[in-house]
Amino acid sequence: MKGRPVKIKTTLIALTLGLAPTFALAGGGCNWEKTQQSASSCAEGTVYDAKSGTCVPQTTS
Repeated sequence: MKGRPVKIKTTLIALTLGLAPTFALAGGGCNWEKTQQSASSCAEGTVYDAKSGTCVPQTTS
């Protein structure tokens, strides 16, 4: 019976370490996707607006 708590601890630690990357990625991270957007990733007819951080329709004057 003495070895049983050790097996439970080891199993819990292994599960925690195995799932840690999943939990880190599920939290939204540091908005990497949003900061990687640039003018080259906007659809045709739109331009990147740095102020709003999105692509907006291109206006011609």
